Amino acid sequence: MAEPVVKAEGVHKSFGRLEVLKGISMAVNQGQVFVIIGPSGSGKSTFLRCINHLEKIDAGRIWVDGDLVGYRQVGDKLHELRDSEAVTARAKIGMVFQHFNLFPHMTAAENVTLAQRIVLDRSPKEARRRAAELLGRVGLADKVDEYPARLSGGQQQRVAIARALAMDPKVMLFDEVTSALDPELVKDVLDVMRELAKLGMTMIVVTHEIGFAREVANQVIFMDEGAIVEQGSPEQLIRNPKEERTKQFLGLVLEH
Repeated sequence: MAEPVVKAEGVHKSFGRLEVLKGISMAVNQGQVFVIIGPSGSGKSTFLRCINHLEKIDAGRIWVDGDLVGYRQVGDKLHELRDSEAVTARAKIGMVFQHFNLFPHMTAAENVTLAQRIVLDRSPKEARRRAAELLGRVGLADKVDEYPARLSGGQQQRVAIARALAMDPKVMLFDEVTSALDPELVKDVLDVMRELAKLGMTMIVVTHEIGFAREVANQVIFMDEGAIVEQGSPEQLIRNPKEERTKQFLGLVLEH
């Protein structure tokens, strides 16, 4: 068996006295889509941020593409990477946030080219070519030179997805990427994510979109209070959950 693209073992994270992650373990193989669902405050977004080393873990290990995230192991000891080293490692991990985080003074294409030039050292011409290709792929071929203020929320989110893809990541992390959008704009963003899944992109998606989870996920994880309560195929977990807490959550979500 090939090594998992993302592997977490016993990940703990606290903010002060609040324990947000209580020993999370999972393994995501090449081309799999894992969807994480659960109530607000269950630790889903914090876990994604730990995979990307935007939050430092207190215990456990996370590997992406076979490399430890944020640390180097020497003997039994972990040594934290310097920020410059962490940036290079983070380039393997594409992340799209709830809020688009685009630079307002840059066009769509400039937003997508910036990190390619700084982190991957691509020439302006090559970075621009890649930006145009990816903006076309997310349905924005005619918006390449538009500024974010002239784009809808859904279009801005698709620029953010193109920006993450431009780094040729090994895995894409999506953190509630549709929750700030008007309902009619959600479909376009989910369609881009469906297309990525079809093309074999490894993805970990935190979302409340149960329909998307049912249709696209290989595995669905239900988290509550910093722990994985239940994990299984969409068929098993959404249609026939075993745990009472999962049933209760899905009952509330599916009523709406």
